[in-house]
Amino acid sequence: MKYLIVIEQTSTGYSAYSPDLPGCIATGGTKQDVEREMKDAISFHLDGLREEGLAIPEPHSTSSYVDIPA
Repeated sequence: MKYLIVIEQTSTGYSAYSPDLPGCIATGGTKQDVEREMKDAISFHLDGLREEGLAIPEPHSTSSYVDIPA
């Protein structure tokens, strides 16, 4: 499965979350770090849902950019 993650720069590095998995977040010093940490966080999150007998959410979020004249 492919889940969308949103990466935001912070004053100390980067943070990320997935709109399809509320509460699943990660942080890292670089974009590569936060992507790796987010991959681990998603795996951990899904394992927890399975252990609790809960449904695994299907990925449904998408993203795009819009051009706005400056």
